[in-house]
Amino acid sequence: MAIVLGRPPADDVAEVLVDEATLAAKVRELGAKLTADYQGRDVVLVSVLKGALPFLADLMRAMPIHVALDFLEVSSYGSSTETSGVVRILKDLAKPIEGRHVLVVEDILDTGHTLSYVMTHLRGMNPASLRLCALLDKPARRQVQIEVDYRGFVIPDKFVVGYGLDFAERYRNLPFIGVLKPEVYAQDAG
Repeated sequence: MAIVLGRPPADDVAEVLVDEATLAAKVRELGAKLTADYQGRDVVLVSVLKGALPFLADLMRAMPIHVALDFLEVSSYGSSTETSGVVRILKDLAKPIEGRHVLVVEDILDTGHTLSYVMTHLRGMNPASLRLCALLDKPARRQVQIEVDYRGFVIPDKFVVGYGLDFAERYRNLPFIGVLKPEVYAQDAG
């Protein structure tokens, strides 16, 4: 089964792993914790594009403190369901982060290759502190050890889409985290 553009994206989802209400509650919880931890600090939220954008937008609204935003765009997947292991920075930060408190906001921590590369890259820019907030953590696939300072959900080793997560640039607009039907991505892999 290929992606059929005439039907709703949700029809390609086998199961809802994290529903919309549960996502919203977790984002509020993380926002409260981050607000307490970063109160009075010069904090920059660095989002890894494109998948983390919905999470970042909701998270910053749950943080009633001063925050600045910046963005990195990296590539390691292309249109595949498996990371290539080769990470490239497609768009770097727009402003310096030296001496500032940086929180990387990411949609999913999978093998760890991409985030390890990102954290090393940012550490080289001399921030006052550097922490990671990942909405989803899939430890079964971890190949590179990486510390998660703020974690939303630990999920099983399933291919997920929605709430910013995509397959071939589709499904990002789903308001929940769902497991994509294998026949959807198997068709493209063949």
